[in-house]
Amino acid sequence: MTRPTHNGRTPEVEVDSMFLDRWSPRSFCGDPIPEPHLAALFEAARWAPSCYNEQPWLFVYARSAEDRERFATALVEKNRQWAARAPLLLFVLARKSFARNGKPNRHAVFDAGAAWMSLALQARRLGLYAHGMAGFSRERAAEVTGADPEEYEIMAAVAVGYRDEVEKLPEDLAAMESPNGRKPPGEVAAEGRVPG
Repeated sequence: MTRPTHNGRTPEVEVDSMFLDRWSPRSFCGDPIPEPHLAALFEAARWAPSCYNEQPWLFVYARSAEDRERFATALVEKNRQWAARAPLLLFVLARKSFARNGKPNRHAVFDAGAAWMSLALQARRLGLYAHGMAGFSRERAAEVTGADPEEYEIMAAVAVGYRDEVEKLPEDLAAMESPNGRKPPGEVAAEGRVPG
């Protein structure tokens, strides 16, 4: 039996197409995200699982041109070239300590990752794309979001929006504008013990 291919990707075993449909383009148009769609992104993230139901994530976002310009100053130049065109920029934060007792929460970054994935999958359901970025200055991100680095770990920057024509990207970025493949299953899951 032939497995369905999505975005040029063929899974090793059949999985829901939402996982194959999600990818991280760089070509965004500036069309605004409707308010109900914006609310749905954060609602999906809100229902992600977390240790002790702590929900340690916080999405600090920018929609106005002024706020997006300010947020973009925290991005490395290469990301700023394309991400500044997205109608929504945000930073994913993880609260370092449990609200319940003030003790360190070593699971917070794991839980924030689950919330980010929920947001990314909901974006695709709405015809949007979400592109997470590691290329940013944590210090500048703390400044533009007002996040206290003692309280929050700033995990990632994210651009969200509708796709635009790839030709609008600089040539080097346009060359990368396609869904990535994945490692073979044996390199991401091991039964019994770590290989090697």
